[in-house]
Amino acid sequence: MEHQNLGRTGIKVSRVCLGTAFRGQKDANVCIDVINRAIDLGCNFIDTALYGEGRSETFVGKALEGKRDDIVICTKVMGSIGNSPNHTGLSRLSLMRAVEDSLRRLQTDHIDLYLLHAFDAKAPLEETLRALDNMVRQGKVRYIGCSNFRAWKIMEALWISDVRNLEAFICIQNQYNLINRHELEPDLMPLCHEFGLGIMTYSPLAIGLLSGLFRRGQKPPANTPWSKDELQGLSPGKYNFEDAMTEQVDQIVQTLIAIGEKHRKTPAQVAISWILDHESVTPILGADLPEHVDEIFGGLDYKLDSEERAVLDKVSNPEEIRKYA
Repeated sequence: MEHQNLGRTGIKVSRVCLGTAFRGQKDANVCIDVINRAIDLGCNFIDTALYGEGRSETFVGKALEGKRDDIVICTKVMGSIGNSPNHTGLSRLSLMRAVEDSLRRLQTDHIDLYLLHAFDAKAPLEETLRALDNMVRQGKVRYIGCSNFRAWKIMEALWISDVRNLEAFICIQNQYNLINRHELEPDLMPLCHEFGLGIMTYSPLAIGLLSGLFRRGQKPPANTPWSKDELQGLSPGKYNFEDAMTEQVDQIVQTLIAIGEKHRKTPAQVAISWILDHESVTPILGADLPEHVDEIFGGLDYKLDSEERAVLDKVSNPEEIRKYA
């Protein structure tokens, strides 16, 4: 397993991060087996959050018993468990409660990377950053970052941290895949390269659309999010399979299949290789079974050549996808 520095920091993380939302797995023991399998294969970077009302963090905590110091834990916050108005958002009150709850579920005394899960327009950004700064100074958090922030809000946060001498973001987390390039590439990617922020990306297979199991004009496989309508769309309005699997997306899938057949790799492995071909980008790879981990990690030895990268760049060009959307 290759490792790289996370953004401008000295912390070294595996080239891929294991996502532990486990939306398709209800068996706690299997979830723990998935985490341990990824660690056995060299992954030292695990992403979690308040998924399943804290279920995900609890599983991570149990799996890391006896090996906590070897693993970099990333978790995210946008409130805490509870029904009162002050259990939501990024106020100091909500954040301080949430971090204590996460530490307890994770069975640890510190969180390596703590991300704001989304922007909260109702909480002053300086209040949020001061609360995060306090957590770092108290030793409860090592590094901070954000997820799903717009570029100008990240810049505002960096400016506040600079002029107020507060701990600053070192990492962002956003969706990125061959179907969704427009969210990251135009502004966020150059910003991160300019200021030394690490880039974590989720949904590398676009909720499975890039796995090769889904094709245009065919019924989606049973027991998948696309067959159950249990998903948040790839982009505004794309909440069902027929709308999401456009002609252009199907062309991307066919290209992944063709390239994979040349190298005895699955379409999913090729799609992930395309993300890994971007400097300093760490994809978050979700898995619900240990064998899913084996498949994903089994493709990490494959690297796209320049021609294959060019073909995938062309077929997934955001302007082309927009024409078909």
